[in-house]
Amino acid sequence: MYKSKQNAGRGAGILSALQATSMVDSRASLPAEILVAILDYLPVSDQMRFARASRRMQEMVYDDTRWVSRLRAMGCWDELEARKRFEEAIKRRREAAEQAKEQIKSPAGSMANEPAANPKSPASTTLFDAAAEGHTRKASSGEENRRRRMSELRDGFEATNIGNSAVKDGPASNPDVYLEVFKHSRSIRGGARQEFGKIYGALAPFYFDLVRATSHADPILFKAFRDPERQGRMLANLTRFARSDWAAGCLEREEKLQSMVGIFESAVLREFEQGYEFWDVDGRMKRYAHVLHELNGQGGVDLFIQKHPIFDDADLQFNPVACLSRAIPDEVTLEPSRLFFEMLLAKVNDQASVMARIFPQPGKVFWGLLERIKDDIIMEYTTPLFDEAHDRSIAAYLKAVSGVFEQTLLFFQSLTPPPGSGEDVKAKAKELTLRVFEPHLDLYLQEELDFFTRHAENEVSLWEKKLSEQDSTLESFYMSNINRSADKKDFLSSFKKVVMMPVTVLPSIGSPFATASTAYAAKQPVPNGATGVAGLTPQLSRPGTPSLSIPMEGRNSPLPDQAPTDELAAKAALMASKLEGIKSLFSIEVALNLVHTAKVSLGRTSVFMTLGGQVGEEAREQCANMFVVLLRILGQRHVKPGFDRAVDHLSHYNPREVSDHNQQGVAPLVTFIELVNVGDLISQMVDVFYEQQLAAPKIADKDDFLDPSGLAKKKFEQMLDESVAAGLNKGIDVLMDEVEYLHGTMQLPTDYNPAPSTAAATTLSGGDAAEKSSRDESDMGPTPTAKRIVELVSSHTKMLTGTTDKSMLDVFNGEVGLRLFTAICKHLKRQRISTDGAIKLIADMNLYFDYVRTLRNQDLLAYFRALRELSQIYLIDPEHAKDMASVIADGDRFAGIFRAEEVYEYAQRRADWYHVRKKVERAMYGLECSVM
Repeated sequence: MYKSKQNAGRGAGILSALQATSMVDSRASLPAEILVAILDYLPVSDQMRFARASRRMQEMVYDDTRWVSRLRAMGCWDELEARKRFEEAIKRRREAAEQAKEQIKSPAGSMANEPAANPKSPASTTLFDAAAEGHTRKASSGEENRRRRMSELRDGFEATNIGNSAVKDGPASNPDVYLEVFKHSRSIRGGARQEFGKIYGALAPFYFDLVRATSHADPILFKAFRDPERQGRMLANLTRFARSDWAAGCLEREEKLQSMVGIFESAVLREFEQGYEFWDVDGRMKRYAHVLHELNGQGGVDLFIQKHPIFDDADLQFNPVACLSRAIPDEVTLEPSRLFFEMLLAKVNDQASVMARIFPQPGKVFWGLLERIKDDIIMEYTTPLFDEAHDRSIAAYLKAVSGVFEQTLLFFQSLTPPPGSGEDVKAKAKELTLRVFEPHLDLYLQEELDFFTRHAENEVSLWEKKLSEQDSTLESFYMSNINRSADKKDFLSSFKKVVMMPVTVLPSIGSPFATASTAYAAKQPVPNGATGVAGLTPQLSRPGTPSLSIPMEGRNSPLPDQAPTDELAAKAALMASKLEGIKSLFSIEVALNLVHTAKVSLGRTSVFMTLGGQVGEEAREQCANMFVVLLRILGQRHVKPGFDRAVDHLSHYNPREVSDHNQQGVAPLVTFIELVNVGDLISQMVDVFYEQQLAAPKIADKDDFLDPSGLAKKKFEQMLDESVAAGLNKGIDVLMDEVEYLHGTMQLPTDYNPAPSTAAATTLSGGDAAEKSSRDESDMGPTPTAKRIVELVSSHTKMLTGTTDKSMLDVFNGEVGLRLFTAICKHLKRQRISTDGAIKLIADMNLYFDYVRTLRNQDLLAYFRALRELSQIYLIDPEHAKDMASVIADGDRFAGIFRAEEVYEYAQRRADWYHVRKKVERAMYGLECSVM
C-alpha cells in the first residue's frame, strides 16, 4: 500500500517535470525557399537521396514544377498538350463521379446485380482473423522492401519502359528505342518526374560515360552504335540532354561533350567535303549531309554554301558599268542587267534539284545560298552601277535604281525552291530585295523628289523667260519709231481728238452703221494722221479653241512689216497684241510636261511600295509629296500668274481703241474665256492624274480629309476658281463696256424717234404709199443694236457652259444679267423716244426678255419684265395723259423694281414730254388727292 502510494507520487513528479520542460531545438535550420533553390543544383541521384530524408523533403524533390523546367530545357514539354491532358483527366473524373452518384441513387438495381449469397455457407461473425492479418502484413512488408530496394537502385525513378529486349540486352538489340527516347516523351501534369526519369534512364549512362572518356575511342557510345547515322543522332540526343544538367561541374561536362561532338563533326565534314570534290551527290554527299543534319543541322549547309562553284562561275562575271557606257548621259540601258539576272536565275534554279537530292531540308539550304548570292553577287553588281550612275547623271541614277529594282524583285519572285521548303516565295522575294536596296533607298527617294522639283521649276522658269523676251521684243518693235520728248504734245492732242470725239463721230472709223454721220466725218480733217490708228491697230480676230499643242511662239498677231510711227497707234497695237496673247499666258504644253514628268517619277517611286512595311510607307509619302510639289509649281508658279496677268491686261482694254466691233464677241473676253477653257482642261488633267496615279494605287486616300494629296488638290482647285472668278468679274466689266460702246455707236437717234412721215405720205402716189407701208411693217422688229448686243452677250455666256461648275456659271449669268439691265436703263435715259419709236423699243425689250429667259434665272426675269412694262409708257397716246399718270403711279405694275419717281424720270424721255407734261402732272396730282 505504501509502495503503491510512493510509486504514485514518484510518477506525478516525473509528469510535472516533463510538463515544466520546454522542447526547444537549438540546431540551426535553413528556410524552405533556400533549400528549394539549392535542390536545383544537385545531381539527380543526390536529389533522390535528399527525398528519402523526410516527407517534407520528399515533397520538395517530387514537386512537379522542378521536373517540368528540366523537360522544358530539353524541349520536351508542350504546355498545350499538358493542358489538354489535364482537362481530359478532369472530365473523366467528373464523369466517374456522376456515374457513382447515379449508382447510389438506385440501390435496388445495384443489389439486384450483386451475386446471391450462398444459403449453405454459415454466416461469419468473426471480427478479427489473426492468421489472415499476419499473412497480409508479411505480404505488404515484402512488397515495401522490394520497392525500397528498387528505389535505391534507380535513384527514385521507375523503371524505364523501353522494351523487354532492350532492358535485357542493351542498345545492341534495339538501338532505335534509345535514339527516339525524346519522341516518346509526353507532357502530363503531375507526371513530369516520371517522364524525365525515362529520359534520364536511357541517356544518363551514355552521357556520364562520354564525359569521363579521355579519348574519342573510349566512349561506349561509339561501340554500341557503329554506323555514323546513329552515332550522330545519339550525340544530338546527348547534347539536348545536357541542357538539363545544372549540377556542379555542368560547364566542364558540356565542354567535354561539345569537344567530342566537334571531333565527330570534323570527321563527317571531311567525308562530306571529299564527296563534294568528286560531286558524289547521291553517295557520300547525301549520306553525310543527313548525318550532319541529325547532329546539328548546319555544318553541312555552311560547307555546301561556302564552297559552291556558282561564286566562281565565269558566266556571271558581268560588268555593271555596261548599262551606262553605251547610253547617252541621261539614259540607262538595262539590257545587260536583264541578261545578268536571267543567267543567274537559270543557274540558281538548276541547283534547287541538286539540293533536294542531297539535304533532308533542301529549302533551308536553298534560301541560305540565296542569302550568300545576294551579298556576294547581286550587291556586288548593283552597288557599283548605282554609284557610277549617280556620279554621271541624276536622271540616269534614278532610272537605274528603279529599273534594276524591278529586275531584282522579278528575279527573286521567279525562283523555284525545292519542294517542301515551307517559305512563301513572294514574301521572301520582298525581304531579299529590301536587303539589296535598303542602303540606297533613302538617297534615291530624296534625289527623286529633288529632281522632279528642279525639273518643274526649270520648265516654268523657261516658259516665263520666253514670254518675257517675247513681250520685250514686241514692245520694243512697236515703240521703236517713237520720239517721246519730241512728240509728247502731238500725242496728247491726237489722243484727245480721237478718243474724246463725240459718240456720233466714232462710228465713222469703220462702223457699217454710220449712215447719217458719214458725210460729216468725211468733211472733218483727221489731225496728225489719226486715221492711221484704225489702220495700224491689229485686227482682233477670235482665236480658235486652243488644242493640246499650242506653240510657244504661236500668238495670233504676228509682227507687222512696219512699226507704227506715232505713240498712240503703237500703244493701241501693243495692247491689242497683249489681249490676243492672253491665252498664251500659261501653256497647256507646260502643264502636260509637268504632269508627264510627275507620272514618270511616281511610276519609278511607286514600285518600292510593293515592299510594304516602313519602306513602302516612306515611298508612298514621297509619291504624295511629288503630287503636292506638282500642284504647287503648276498652280502658284504657272497658272495663277497667268490669270493675274490676264486680268491685268483686261483691265487696260478700251473698246474705243478697237476698230472692228463686228465680231461675234469681245475679242479679249473671248480670249480670256478660252484661257478659262485651258485652265479647266488643266484642272481635268490634274483630276484624272489624281484618280489614276494616286487614288487607284492607294497612294492617296480619298476618304481621308487630312490626306496631303487631297488637301493640295482642293487648294489647287480653289486657287483656279478664285482666279477664274476674278477674271470673269473683270470680263463682265469689259463686256459691259462693249455693250455701252455698241449702244453709243450703233444705236441711231432715229431708231426710237423716227422722223414724222404723215405729210410725206400724203404727197406719194398710191403705189409708193403701199411700198412705204410694207417697208414700215418690215421694220417692226428689234433694232440691229439690240440684236447685236443679245448676240454678243449670249455668245459669252454660252462659251462658259461646260468649262466651269454650275454655281460659278449661275453667278456669272446673274451678274451679266444685272449689269445688262443697268446698261439698258442707262441707255434709255440718254434717248428720245416717240410714240412711233416705242414699237421698236418694245421689240428690243421683248428681245432682251427672251434672252434672259434662256438663262433660267427667275430673279433676273423680274427685272426685264419690269423693263418691258416700262417701255409701255412710250406707246401711250399724248391725249391719254391720265392713263399715263396711272401707269407711272402704279408701283405693283413694276414689281418694286422701279419706284414712281424713277418711272416718272423715264417718262421724261418721251419726245413729246414738254407737250404732255402738265397734263400728266395734273393727272398724277389728282390721283394723289384721291388716294389721300
